[in-house]
Amino acid sequence: MHRKGKSSMLIRQVQSVDIRPTTTAHLAQTMSLLELSALELQEKIEAELSTNPALELIEGRFCPTCQRPLIDTLHCPICSRPKTLSNEEPIVFISPREQITSYASWEDDQRISFEETSVECEELPTYVLRQIASELEEADREIAAHILTSLDKDGLLRTPLIEIALYHHVPLSRVEKVQKIIQYADPLGVGSSDPRQALLVQLDVLAQTRAIPPLAKRAIEEGWELLLHHQYAELARNLGVAVTKIKEIATFIGKNLNPYPARANWGEIHQPTAPYREAYYTPDILISLLNGDENAPLVVEIVFPMSGKLRVNPLFREGLREAPAEKLEQWQTVLERATLLVKCIQQRNHAIVRLMQVLVKRQRDFILKGDAYLSPLTRASLAQELEVHESTISRAVSAKTVQLPSGKIIPLAKFFDRSLHIRTELQAIIANESQPLTDMELVEMLRARGYQVARRTVAKYRAMEGILPAHVRSKMRNQKLTLPIV
Repeated sequence: MHRKGKSSMLIRQVQSVDIRPTTTAHLAQTMSLLELSALELQEKIEAELSTNPALELIEGRFCPTCQRPLIDTLHCPICSRPKTLSNEEPIVFISPREQITSYASWEDDQRISFEETSVECEELPTYVLRQIASELEEADREIAAHILTSLDKDGLLRTPLIEIALYHHVPLSRVEKVQKIIQYADPLGVGSSDPRQALLVQLDVLAQTRAIPPLAKRAIEEGWELLLHHQYAELARNLGVAVTKIKEIATFIGKNLNPYPARANWGEIHQPTAPYREAYYTPDILISLLNGDENAPLVVEIVFPMSGKLRVNPLFREGLREAPAEKLEQWQTVLERATLLVKCIQQRNHAIVRLMQVLVKRQRDFILKGDAYLSPLTRASLAQELEVHESTISRAVSAKTVQLPSGKIIPLAKFFDRSLHIRTELQAIIANESQPLTDMELVEMLRARGYQVARRTVAKYRAMEGILPAHVRSKMRNQKLTLPIV
C-alpha cells in the first residue's frame, strides 16, 4: 500500500496493476499530460514519435487500455463491457479516434461522424462574448458589446476606435485594451480593425507553437497591400530579399492565416435572413445512451487520438547492449524518455476513466435532462471522494469538451458550474421579456424566484451567457437583429 501524499495523490486505478507515479519526473509528466485535450495529446505523441527513436507506433487497431487487437469490432469487448446491471453505473472506456461512434448505434453499426453531430449555433457576437466575459471588468463589457455588434460580415471592426471611446466617454487606450482581448478569442483576429491587423494577431499566436518565416511579420506590417496584389518583386526590393523568399511568405500566409476571421463560419452575420453558421468542435469525451434507452447505463467514450499501439521499440532496447560507450548515456536517456511517456499516458487514461465514472454517475440527470438538473458539485468535494488533490481534478477537467447524448457539446468544466441554476433562470427570464430588462430589474425577478443575487453578479452571469446589456438588446431589437438566447 503506497503512502498517501502529494507525490502519490492521483486517481486510483481501474486496473489491478499499479502504475502510480513513483518519481518526480513521472508525476510531473503525468500531470502535464492530464491537462491536455485529445488534440493536444495527439500533437505531443506525434512530436515524440518524430524525435525519439526508442518510441514506436504499431499500426492497426488496438484497445488503448488492455492493448488487445480489435478485429472486426469498433470497441474492445472486454473494456466496454458493463461492470454491473445497474443503470446508475456508467460504462466508461478509452476509445481510439477512428472509433468515435455513438454507442446507441452499435447494433446496426451505423457510424456517426463529427460532421453529423449537432453543435450549438451562435451569432458571432454571442460566441465571442461568451469566451471573454470572465476576462473583462464589469465596466468594459459594454465596450466589448459595442465592438462585437459593430463587426462586419468578415468579423472586422470598421468603426474607428476613437468613435467608440467618445461614445462611452473613456480613454482610447481602454477601448484598445478591450479590442485586444477580443482579438485573441476564437476566431483569432476577430475584432481587428483591418485584415493586416488580424493576420498579425494570428501570426503572434502561431509563433508560440511553431517556426514562422523570419520576415513574415515585417512583410505583413509593411507590405500587406503588395502581398494582396501579388506584387512580390516590389515587396522583395523594399525588404531587400529575393523574390523567392516573398513567395514563400505568401504561401505560408495562405496556408496558415486568415485575413477575414469570421467569413468561413459566419458569413453575412448582419443579414437576418442568412443562416447562422455552425462552429464545429471536436469533443474529448462522448456520452451516449446504450441502445438508445434512457433507462440503460450511460456510455462514456474517452477519445484517445490514435488507433495504433504506442510502445517502446524492443529493437532499440536490445541495441543498448551493443551501444558504443560514447553513445550509451545518450541512448539510455532516450529509452527512459520513451518508457516514461508510455507509462504516463496509461496513467492519464486511467485517471480520466476514474474521474468520468464518478462524474457521470453524479450528474446523470443533468446529462439527460438539461441544465436545470445539475447537481451541486465542486472540484474539492470530488477530489476528496477520489482521494486526490484538487489540482488533479482541475487538470483532468482543463481544456476538455464533452458531447452529450443530445449531440450538444459543452466544456467538461460545466459539470462543476455552481452558477448554472441561476444562469438558466436568467436565460428563461430574458427569453420571455416583452421589453429588455435592466440588470436591476433582473435582480428583482430572480429574487422573486428565490435567488439572492447582486446586480454585478447578474451582469457577470449575463455576460457569461453572451447576453448583451438591456440598452444594446433594445437597439438590436429595433433593428430586428436580436441575438438568440442560448
